[in-house]
Amino acid sequence: TLGELLYACNENRLIALKGFGHKSQLDLKKKIEYHLQSKGKFHYATLEADAFELLRIIQKQFPNAMVDFTGELRRKCVILKKIELIIGIDTEIDALFSHKKITLTDQKENKYALVTPNGFSAIVYHYPAAQFGSKQFLHTGSPAFLKAVVAVNENVDFANLATEEAVFAKANLPFIAPELREEARIIEYVKAHAHPVLVEESDLKGVIHNHTTYSDGLHTLREMVEYTKSQGYEYIVITDHSKSAFYANGLKPDRVLEQMAEIDALNEELAPFKIYKGIESDILNNGDLDYETDILEKFDFIIASVHSNLKMTEEKATARILAAVKNPFTTMLGHPTGRLLLSREGYPLDHKVIIDACAANNVSIELNANPYRLDLDWRWIEYATQQGVRISINPDAHSKEGIHDMHFGVLAARKGKLTKEMCFNAMGKTELEAFLAKK
Repeated sequence: TLGELLYACNENRLIALKGFGHKSQLDLKKKIEYHLQSKGKFHYATLEADAFELLRIIQKQFPNAMVDFTGELRRKCVILKKIELIIGIDTEIDALFSHKKITLTDQKENKYALVTPNGFSAIVYHYPAAQFGSKQFLHTGSPAFLKAVVAVNENVDFANLATEEAVFAKANLPFIAPELREEARIIEYVKAHAHPVLVEESDLKGVIHNHTTYSDGLHTLREMVEYTKSQGYEYIVITDHSKSAFYANGLKPDRVLEQMAEIDALNEELAPFKIYKGIESDILNNGDLDYETDILEKFDFIIASVHSNLKMTEEKATARILAAVKNPFTTMLGHPTGRLLLSREGYPLDHKVIIDACAANNVSIELNANPYRLDLDWRWIEYATQQGVRISINPDAHSKEGIHDMHFGVLAARKGKLTKEMCFNAMGKTELEAFLAKK
């Protein structure tokens, strides 16, 4: 079992086996510990559909009730343990538990434990309507956030308030978006600044970071382009894998030129919609990009990403990425740490050094919106934007449907206070072309 294997690592049993040494044993131990710590946790995207279905069931059953998400789900945390909802209604809610798609597993006072249609855990809190605002505020905020509010409102009674707006008014605070109720310092931030106008999905004008059948995508260039156009976007940036990514059918120079010719033809056909010639260039071990200058200079857009040799020290990883950021052909840094949520920790990185270098070299940073990545981590967005670095919410789409992952990227970006003004792909086509011309 995994537990026995972890014990064997702790007892140095693996070192005696052929092909293992102290370093490989330590690496395996860390991976097992990471896996065990992640058990019982889910990507936000995994639970979202069930959460909305449960919400619809409750709203249909109790049309006059106040019903909403709460807890980590409402804060749009990238990793969740369960679905949480809250109901404000003065009647009993027992009728809910006779619904064929819901299984009640436990009940203690106002807290009901359920199993959703797909077998996920959910909690429903039930309170009288007059307490809804107070209880929603209490269940939504992280412990650190709630402690900070109480610290500046000693002896203030927040009980029995029907709306959250009333709670914030009593705390002498502007209404703080649920996504931002994660850290204590947001209290002082909103006192010193206006509440940021957070980016919305409707702000996004273009789709950056897309793969086609030229490399490892499921759909052809034309299919990706026409689908993106049909969704109302102004442009798409095609960024198939570069030549070193042999495992992903990376493009050798002749295929790069072939794709560029096809893009030229599609641009003529589909104008004013615009297709930009890009590449997701592997950052090589020494920090170089994955083509010679004569090919690099032909691209409109280059996302520089690490895909190989991920076992790096912080010093090695930082130096490698720093070299790529300083390359004059780099437009954007892709998924900066290489993490896979609940599966693989990202390589260690000196984020400040990298972000500062991006600012100095006019390089933007990707928030990879794939719900298994969401990398750059939202906690670094504020520092990046303070340095003048724009964040791009990119789907890393390997299919037409993958474009919609930008939804999850927007949720994560909002936790980091990203605004429309500092979101790279909130730029329209005209503004983007002006940016690329300066680059």
